[in-house]
Amino acid sequence: MSEQKMRGEILALVREYCDKYHAPKEGFTPGDRLPYAARVYDHEEMENLVSSALEFWLTAGHYTDEFERGFAAYLGVKHCSLVNSGSSANLLAFMALTSPLLGERAVGRGDEVVTVAAGFPTTVAPIIQYGAVPVFVDVSLPTYNVDTTLLEGALSDRTKAVMIAHTLGNPFDLAAVKAFCDRHNLWLVEDNCDALGSQYTLNGKECYTGTIGDIGTSSFYPPHHMTMGEGGAVYTNNALLHRIVRSLRDWGRDCICASGQDNLCGHRFDRQDGELPRGYDHKYVYSHFGYNLKVTDMQAAVGVAQLKKLPAFVERRRHNFARLRVALADLEEFFVLPEATAHADPSWFGFLLTCREGLERTKIVRYIEEHSIQTRMLFAGDLTKHPCFDEMRRTGEGYRIAGRLDVTDRIMNDTFWLGVYPGLTDEKIDYMAQVVKDAVRG
Repeated sequence: MSEQKMRGEILALVREYCDKYHAPKEGFTPGDRLPYAARVYDHEEMENLVSSALEFWLTAGHYTDEFERGFAAYLGVKHCSLVNSGSSANLLAFMALTSPLLGERAVGRGDEVVTVAAGFPTTVAPIIQYGAVPVFVDVSLPTYNVDTTLLEGALSDRTKAVMIAHTLGNPFDLAAVKAFCDRHNLWLVEDNCDALGSQYTLNGKECYTGTIGDIGTSSFYPPHHMTMGEGGAVYTNNALLHRIVRSLRDWGRDCICASGQDNLCGHRFDRQDGELPRGYDHKYVYSHFGYNLKVTDMQAAVGVAQLKKLPAFVERRRHNFARLRVALADLEEFFVLPEATAHADPSWFGFLLTCREGLERTKIVRYIEEHSIQTRMLFAGDLTKHPCFDEMRRTGEGYRIAGRLDVTDRIMNDTFWLGVYPGLTDEKIDYMAQVVKDAVRG
């Protein structure tokens, strides 16, 4: 039997296996567990995964190349680098701004980066770990995004960048943030990990979030808009930033040859780099202190199949959010209900609810969870209150708060969210809404 025929038979069995043992459960019975997020896939992902395994290339290969091209085309950007997680994507996005290749615009230790505390820690962790200073500003309800009226008050002569996430798929006010950055010559990093597929209209043009700033990042962890298990991406229209990201991702090397490729530049043995001997092999010249944050081709193979489904995933998230918003519209006396940012069409990651005065979040959340519906907090709530900040709080060094974080702290105390992922049917959404109503009305 030929290799091609054997491969075809293996993949046919994989399809049969997936359709039989991994097909979504049909129907819904109240009491069935409703997670806030889950993988949505079919035999295509599993066939790609097995096909890649049969090739046994293991590291980044042709599936990685295909995904990077396809993902860049979807977003409408020039450059995309696939990495092993969304957290790594944020690390690379920030570290790219510290490159000496950026000259005076490079972020240095002690320089400041404006951000928010109401979010996920890996938006902020690279800033602190490098030795720059995060400057936290408050957010506003009901969008749960940065309060742009506070940006000018956060500015100092050390400010070099803004790095903020689009909260649970709802874009922050990109017009105001971009104008602030342009006015003060600041870098803008969009943490787009919870907002893939969200759109924002700027100057009459509808753009995907993650593409308006200097760098965007995505995560492909299973709860996110699409998945490859672990995985992430960094994307930009700036060729120099792309070159820096690739260098940092691939051990910090100066060479741009792909794995297994030699002498793409034509000067592998005739360059003068640093204080190395002239002609030192360019494949082993390092222009940055980098990492190895590449993805495996098996992960990328799953991503290639998921990318085809992404538009449908986004539409289903919007549908589920809208249905839940209508169903809960009469609960305004109990909750602050979420609203989209002006000029935005969110690809919602979740449905945020903030308890009004007199309503105890813990009691409501327990009731909902007891009825088999998963809930989540808005990640860190207020990151500065967590144990990882204990030493910095004690010394008063390493971060700065511009003004007060009153809304952030309210979110920490009163906010939770429900899932809207594509695996939730109308029947499930309606059940979730009824449980929330029962929780507040007894």
